[in-house]
Amino acid sequence: MKIKGKVWKFGDNIDTDLIIPARYLNTSDPAELAKHCMEDADPAFASKVSKGDIIVAGKNFGCGSSREHAPIAIKAAGVSAVVAPSFARIFYRNAFNMGLPIFECPEAAAAIEEGHEVEIDGDTGTITDLTTGETFKAQPIPPFMQSLIADGGLIPHIMKKRKAA
Repeated sequence: MKIKGKVWKFGDNIDTDLIIPARYLNTSDPAELAKHCMEDADPAFASKVSKGDIIVAGKNFGCGSSREHAPIAIKAAGVSAVVAPSFARIFYRNAFNMGLPIFECPEAAAAIEEGHEVEIDGDTGTITDLTTGETFKAQPIPPFMQSLIADGGLIPHIMKKRKAA
């Protein structure tokens, strides 16, 4: 799995309320959630982000409530991956369940700047800052988790397996 995109940078402790504010939780429509993704952290984010872009953030990304709306909003906004030194555990699980690849790599999160072009190889965990030429090593995504992502998340993955059975 190869991911390539422009970086949007955020700081430490970006909680689920910054990712998708509670005032928008009256819907679970991904397109509607995408319009408000990261709105309280960067009001113009949803209008600037392009399909395939990558969020690079500080430690403890996705802390706060356990809402699945957060990774749904990020993915629906067009973000193809998130890189951070650490993720809140519930966000980590929800991200993969929703089909959003995330990578823990403190060195990459510290070095990569907003606007840089980045390529991520999910098979090897290699993160390459194409702007500077630097490479970083995150944990590769295990094959079974790559299947979840490729199928669009846990529910589509289960449905696919049931159809095949």
